[in-house]
Parts: sequence; structure tokens; C-alpha cells
Amino acid sequence: MYKSFLFLILLSTFAATAEKPNVLFIFTDDQSTRSVSCYEEAHDWVKTPNIDSLAKQGVRFDSAYIGTWCMASRLTILSGLLQHGQKSVTLTGNYPSSTYDPKVIPFWPAIFRKNGYTTAHIGKWHSGNDSGYGRDWDHQIVWNRPKYAKNYRNYYYDQEIEINGQHMGNVPGYSTDNYTKWSEDFIRQNDKKKPWFLWVCYGGPHGPFTPADRHLKDYPNSKVNIPKDTFGPRPGKPQYLNTRTEFEKDKDGNVLLKKDNVHNYGRIHGDTLDDWIRQYNQVITSMDEGVGTLIKSLKETGQYENTLIIFASDQGFAWGQHGLKSKFAAYDAAIKAPLIISYPEFAKNKSTKAHISGADLPATIADVCDIKIPWRMDGRSILPLLKNPDHPWDFPVLQTFSHIYFGEETKTIPDDPKKLAHRLFNIPWWSSVVQGNYKYIQNLDAERKVELYNLKEDPEELYNLADKEEYKQLKSSYKKIMLDELKRTRAEYVKELE
Repeated sequence: MYKSFLFLILLSTFAATAEKPNVLFIFTDDQSTRSVSCYEEAHDWVKTPNIDSLAKQGVRFDSAYIGTWCMASRLTILSGLLQHGQKSVTLTGNYPSSTYDPKVIPFWPAIFRKNGYTTAHIGKWHSGNDSGYGRDWDHQIVWNRPKYAKNYRNYYYDQEIEINGQHMGNVPGYSTDNYTKWSEDFIRQNDKKKPWFLWVCYGGPHGPFTPADRHLKDYPNSKVNIPKDTFGPRPGKPQYLNTRTEFEKDKDGNVLLKKDNVHNYGRIHGDTLDDWIRQYNQVITSMDEGVGTLIKSLKETGQYENTLIIFASDQGFAWGQHGLKSKFAAYDAAIKAPLIISYPEFAKNKSTKAHISGADLPATIADVCDIKIPWRMDGRSILPLLKNPDHPWDFPVLQTFSHIYFGEETKTIPDDPKKLAHRLFNIPWWSSVVQGNYKYIQNLDAERKVELYNLKEDPEELYNLADKEEYKQLKSSYKKIMLDELKRTRAEYVKELE
């Protein structure tokens, strides 16, 4: 009798586990919504048919703020916490070497493992020298940038790869294709006895923007509209933006990437803005092919109907907007990212303009998979929006940028300008909040410039309303929203802004 009862318990436990959805999370690097053809702001010559097909089967988010830069964004995905909450994380030695204490900042894939999931991570790792194999991941094939710091620029070829914690040395091949093949192998070799979570982290289209050889002739007639404030003046912007641009004009008026910037990247077509954006989008073509391959493998193995698919990027990337060629800055052109989520039970071929945080994604995955994460996260589950994109949703989205400083290192806003500004782009610390039609930005350098933009009427964020008398009350109300969100997410430097 006891054995029969125990058997029934084990059988019911297995059935409940087996019915849980798989999760395929495809994560790209520095990808703007302007590079995904199903987005309204995409260049009209850009083609991403496989990512678009995912959007036709799911929900496209038009206002997603996944993160502000690579490392902090990835830590948000793994922990559910914004940069100021990522305690024990610190950069050590040569960039990007870094450490963290997994007891202080645990990652939720470990919880999924304890709840019957097989967890896997393939591709770029940028969250500390410890990649978590055996604790967070059952299976891992990664380019561990922090651990092999001398190899950290090798985004596309000749990467130092680890497989399940073992250093395999320099692995040949184009990284995007390698990651796709390894991910496809994982999907096809799954025995379907356990649900799985697979995080695929492509390195593209991060600089040096190196396309696969087969795509070097793509987009031969591509042209872009020059952003309105590539060259100043930029009235209402903080001082760091009024004294610089990454671009220049030649004698014929062509917009070029400045020569002192070009040497950091592998120029293929030329130095014009058209050339660079063409090269950038050629990189994305191979990633779009990868998306198609992974979706095909799900369908051919009978796993598609039970797989939650998420496509997102760690943040966006500015090409000329506000004079920038970078992420890091608080403007949509630099940090707004694509986000598409598909699952048979969710809405299909829908979009929403609801503002979404990267911290919302782990909360949502846990909600869909019915797994409780035993620590406080900064995000909220967006499951109601996935079922009904018109569901009322007006939560504020907080974003923070504190350069290379995390957790305890952000208790106070430093006085030293060298600690306040990003080492390459001179972008200071900032906090911002988006809610409804408006974005409020508080720059945290000595100037402490405040910015307020109407994103509906001024999506390019050209006209700062913060100093206009008629917006004084609105500015005050948005400051309070930002302060409340900083307090809710336990940012200790909030006391210096009150």
C-alpha cells in the first residue's frame, strides 16, 4: 500500500514537472529596435524575417528598457535586481575581470534546477569570472570574457571557450554560427523527460561589428536619415553632450565616424554613417538566421508548442543620435531594446506600448513556469500583458546607470569625476523613470542637470521640458515617482536626491 501511494506521488510529481514549459531566451548585444524590421522605427531596408515571424506568433514590446549596459543588464536578467541592488559585484584586475558572491547575489536558474529544470547557457558570459556551472547551469558552452580578459575583444572569431567548466582553448569559427549550432544541438538532444531553460547569448551586433563572410554584400544600397542632433547645438541637454560628438563631416558634407574612433573597430565598407550602420545590420542577419534555425529545431522535435520564446537585447545602441555612438546614455536611441515574447497560450501578432523593465523578465519567466523565487526582485510579472496586450499597465520603469560600480559601491554618489563618468564615453551616472508619456532624467554629475521629455510628441528626445515654467509641477511629480522607485528598489543614494 505504501509503495503504491509513493509511486502515485512520484508519478504526479513527474507529470507536473513534464507539463511545465520549456524556456528559450535569445539575448543579443547592443541591438537597437531600428535593426528589427517589424519595429516601426526600423530602417526601411532592414530585413529580419525570422525575428519578425516570432513577433507574428507573439507580442512585440515597443517600449522595453532591458538595461543600460552589458554587464549590469545581464546581472539584472540573472538576479532580478537593478545595478544598485547587485551587491558583492566588483570589477577586479584587467577589464572585464570581475567577481561576485553567489550567496549574496544568487541567480534564479539555480532555483529552476531545484524545481526540476535542466538549465543551459550558451554564448557570451559577462557576469563575473565564475560562470556558475554546476550551481546555476547543468550545461554550459560559454565565451567567458571576464575570466579570459585578454580575449575579451574577440566577439566574432577565435574565442576562448569553456564547456561545462572546462577550458577548451581557442575555438575556430564565427561565434554567431557556433552559438546557434550548440544551441540547436541542445534542443534536438533533449529527451523531453524534463523541462529546460536555455539562455542563448549572441555577441552581435556589439563592436567590432564583424559580419559573417556570406553577408558582406548585403544591403548594397542602404541609406539612413542623419539624426537631427548628430551635430549640435543641443539646447537643454547636459554639458557632457554639448561639448562632444563622435562624428564629423568631410568636404562633401558626408557624415563620418571620427578617425580617432574608427581604429577601435574593423572598418569594412568605409567611414560614413551609412557604411557603419550597414555593417552593423549585416551582423544581425546571421543572428536572424540563428533565430530561424532554433525555431525550426523546436518545431521538428515537437517542442515548439510547449516552449516560451523570448527575444531581447541587453540594451540598444545610438548611431548619431545626440552625437553618440554608444549605449550608456539615458535616451531611447541608446538604450531602448527589442523585446518579443511568444507562447501558444499568449496573444499573437500583437504589440504594446506599455513600458517594460529588464527586471520584469525573470519575474515573468518564474510566473509562467509557476516557480517561486525566494528573494525580492525589482521587477513585476508582465503575464497579464502577454495574455492581453491592451491590459491596463502604467507601472513606472526605473533605470539607473552607475558606470562600473555595483551594489555597495553605489551607496553614495562619488565626488570624483573619474568615478562618475564612463571611462570611454564620458557619460555620467544618472537615474531615470518612464511612466505614461514622459521620461524624467536626473544626471548625477556636478551639474545635476534634470531632463523631462514627452515621448509621445518628441520621441527623439530633442526638447527638454524641465526648465519650462508650465512643466514645473509635472517635473516635481516625476521626480517623486523616481525617488519612490529608487526607495522601492533600495537604492541607498536616494537620500542625496531628496
